[in-house]
Amino acid sequence: MNDSRLVSTKTLAESDRLAMYSLLSNHFEGVTSEVFEADLQQKNWVVLMEKNGILKGFSTLLFYRSEFAGEVISVVYSGDTIVDPSAWSSSTLSKAWIAAVKKLRRDAGLDRPGGKLYWLLISSGYRTYRFLPTFWREFYPRFDRQTPETTKALMEFLGGDRFGECYNKETGIVRFDRPQSLRGQLKGIPPERLKDPHVSFFNAKNQGHLVGDELLCLAEIAEENLTPAGRRMWFANVRSNRFSDSY
Repeated sequence: MNDSRLVSTKTLAESDRLAMYSLLSNHFEGVTSEVFEADLQQKNWVVLMEKNGILKGFSTLLFYRSEFAGEVISVVYSGDTIVDPSAWSSSTLSKAWIAAVKKLRRDAGLDRPGGKLYWLLISSGYRTYRFLPTFWREFYPRFDRQTPETTKALMEFLGGDRFGECYNKETGIVRFDRPQSLRGQLKGIPPERLKDPHVSFFNAKNQGHLVGDELLCLAEIAEENLTPAGRRMWFANVRSNRFSDSY
């Protein structure tokens, strides 16, 4: 049975940290303990997915506030995210991630009118990018619509603020000095998946994904922006989630 937890990085157990690093390094090239720890220190939450006590997936989160165009906004930035192939058929991590964001949004008072929360995502793999059209009606960049100028400006601001010189606002690509790329058979896109216009767009937009280039993406986290699949996740009663600590 799959189980999930939302844990503050301040209280994350050493055994969880070691399991996270092991899972990540088993599936990504270029992972070192120093880079992993440095990334983790910049996050304040972790969503963990386990099966029979064994870590099968996780996603690190940074929940923070910023100011853009005279408006205070809140941002959830997704960091390291991985699901072991043995758990690809499970939607537990997706459900737990949405439930976690829903809780953080509520605890921060952003479920009231006027509070805006954005998902800042960087993706070096088509599976991660595919979460956007699965759960969100409006997101950028996308194959069937130009990015609005106001959204483009916000993405450029957030990208420059978070990634500095590693972010190229012309291409929308984040290229780290020490990139991480998927190992072996996990690398690349199966030809049949390129029939999906979203996957084909990702492949064309992020031509360096095989070497770890990341495509910067943005979606507003709001109930009216959810797809039918997103609404099912958002309103699901995920009984196995055990949320520790509060924002």
